[in-house]
Amino acid sequence: MKAEIYVVSHKKAKMPTEKIYCPLQVGKSIENFPGFLRDNTGNNIAIKNENYCELTAQYWAAKNRNADVKGLVHYRRFFSNGKRNFFSSVDKKFADILTEERLAQLLKDHDMILPRKRNYYIETSWSHYKHVHHIEDLETTRQVLQEKYPDYIPYFDQMMQEKAVHMFNMLIAKEVIFDEYTSWLIDVLSEVEKRVDITDYTPYEKRIFGFISELLLDVWVQKNKIDYVEVPVMFMGKQNWPKKIASFLIRKITGKPSKLDN
Repeated sequence: MKAEIYVVSHKKAKMPTEKIYCPLQVGKSIENFPGFLRDNTGNNIAIKNENYCELTAQYWAAKNRNADVKGLVHYRRFFSNGKRNFFSSVDKKFADILTEERLAQLLKDHDMILPRKRNYYIETSWSHYKHVHHIEDLETTRQVLQEKYPDYIPYFDQMMQEKAVHMFNMLIAKEVIFDEYTSWLIDVLSEVEKRVDITDYTPYEKRIFGFISELLLDVWVQKNKIDYVEVPVMFMGKQNWPKKIASFLIRKITGKPSKLDN
C-alpha cells in the first residue's frame, strides 16, 4: 500500500520522519523550502490559498498525485497513534504521530480516517457559524447545493443541526474517496465563490472557504455512507486558551465575530 499524507505548511517546520509524510508548502513565499512539495505546480489553485486555506493543498494532491491512500494534516496538527496526548510535551507528541503500520491496520477495516468530533454542546454547527462568521455565506452554500446537488440537502440540513462535527479539514482516505470528495467540494465552493462578496472581510473572515468546507465534510461523508474511524488529533504547539475563551464569550454575547479571531 502506497500512502502519502501531505503535511500542509506555509513555513519551515519540524516534520515526521516516516516516509508516508510528505511536507507540502502553501502560501506566497518565493522561497521553495528544502524537501517540500509545493501546491503551485501542475494543476493547482494555489493562488486562492488566502481564501481556501489548506484546500489548495488538498486540490493539488487530488489532481497531481497517485497513491493508494492520500491524507491531509497540518504542521501544527497530526493524527496520533491512538492517544490524545493532551498534556504531553511536543517531543512526546512527535513520538506518537500516526505510523504507517497503524495506518495500514486502520484502513483494513475502514475507508477513511477522521479526527474525533468537536462538540459545541450548547450550540449547533449552524449557530456556531453564525456567531463566528457571516451566516449569509452558509445560506448561499445551501442554495448552491439545492441547485447542483439537491440530494445532499437533507444531509446538509441534518448536519447543520448537529452539535458535534469533524473539524480541521484533516482526513486520510483511500485514493478514490479522497479524490471524489475533493472534486465535489471544490465544485461546490467554486460556485459559492462566484456569489459572495468578501471585499470588506477581515483577513480571518476571508478564509471563508476553508471554514465552510469543515461543515461540508460530514455532509459528503454521510450522504455517501463512507465507513470511517475517528482518531485523536494532537496540537503540536501551545494553545492560547485565554484568547480562545475570550473570543468565544464575545461571540456569544454580541452575536458577531470577535476581533480576537483575526
